[in-house]
Order: sequence, then C-alpha cells, then structure tokens
Amino acid sequence: MLRSADTMTFFRAWLSNPLSVGAVAPSSKSLAYLMTTDLNPLNGPVLELGPGTGVFTDALIKRGVLEQDLTLVELESAFAKLLAARYPQATVLTQNAAYLVGPNPSGVSKYGVIVSGLPLLSLSPSTVVRILIRAFALSRNDAAFYQFTYGWRCPVPKAILERLDLQAIRIGTVFSNLPPASVYKIVRNTIAKG
Repeated sequence: MLRSADTMTFFRAWLSNPLSVGAVAPSSKSLAYLMTTDLNPLNGPVLELGPGTGVFTDALIKRGVLEQDLTLVELESAFAKLLAARYPQATVLTQNAAYLVGPNPSGVSKYGVIVSGLPLLSLSPSTVVRILIRAFALSRNDAAFYQFTYGWRCPVPKAILERLDLQAIRIGTVFSNLPPASVYKIVRNTIAKG
C-alpha cells in the first residue's frame, strides 16, 4: 500500500508538471516487484532515474541492495526532498537524467544496474538518446537498463536501439497496475549475444 503522504506529493507534482511526472498514479508494488525481479545485491551499485516517491527504491532495498549503493536522480524537487529524507544513506541528485555529469556523480566506479521510472514516451527522441548514452557510459559493460512503459511496445524506438547497439527484452506485464505496464530490460548487444 502506498503511503498517503506519497500519494499527495505525487499528485501535487503531477498537477504542477504532468509531462515531467509522466504517470497518472504512482507505480504499484506489483510493478516495482517486476522491475526488480532480476536484481540482487551483487548487481549493485544501482543508478535509479526518476524514482519519484521511491516505490522502486523500496523494492531494490527489499531485494538486498544497500541504501548506500543507490544513486537516485530526480528532477522534481519535492520528490528529491522526500527521497533524501527517506533514504539518508543514498546519493540523491536533483537534476535532469539527460545531463548527468561523469564519470560518476556519486563517486562509485561503475553502476551495475539502471532502474528507470522516467516517462520515456513523453520525451523527445534526442532526450531519450542522451539518457541512454549517459546511463550506459556510467555503467559496467554488463549493466542492464530496466524501463517500464504504459505503451504496447518498448518505449525506446527500434531505430534508437540499433543506433546505440542495444537490445530490448520484454520481461512481462503487470495488469493490476494503473494503467497496466510492461517492463523491458535493455542491454548492450554484445551482452545479449554473449
């Protein structure tokens, strides 16, 4: 069950900037479970893009990822304040995921996993490309980028995947989420073929 304060924070952020939030309701725990189903503490450190109220963050911690191994990148200041208070050992960055500075903003060597709650379908193709380039540049060669979507296909267009030599693998769909959402794992082609 979502915390009522989180729901209010979410809806205030959504009312002030619906395109930035990109969802009509916070992600469900079922979606968070599917987003993190492949993950364990050995995958870390984790870069989380657009964590919002922290539903995926909570799921990561339940999977055994240490709070200090989390870097949370959140553009909405209300969400960033909530995250910083809730996860004091995590690194919380209030900035645009398309413009992450490197080599790594939190000082870790390379991320093993990227979990994204960003509304990729509402972003321009050039912004999606920048986000993927930066996220993979900050990550190990075997890193995976987990993304959910309310659409019927991968939120990263095939042309962008091909241009960046990436492959998307559909993990599953959560019909109980509002609205229903599918999860994709995006990896470098060299990893997918290996």
